[in-house]
Amino acid sequence: MVKIDERGRLTLPRELRDRDKAVMINVGAFVVVIPLPKQPEVRALSWLNSKKNTRGLKEVAEEKAKEDAVSRSRRHRQT
Repeated sequence: MVKIDERGRLTLPRELRDRDKAVMINVGAFVVVIPLPKQPEVRALSWLNSKKNTRGLKEVAEEKAKEDAVSRSRRHRQT
């Protein structure tokens, strides 16, 4: 669980603190944090075949992650 102090700072769980970067997606009443591996472009070379540059891939990934987060939040509200 992520805690927010009185100054609006986030305290991340220990397993997220070891990462260099993470993507934060604002989904209405909550924020989704997706940790990124170190050198994600190197790790993806074995399976990612695309003509898009890094910025284009990032935009697609963020949009898909946002859609997924919204979809998951809707499913959880229905249960």
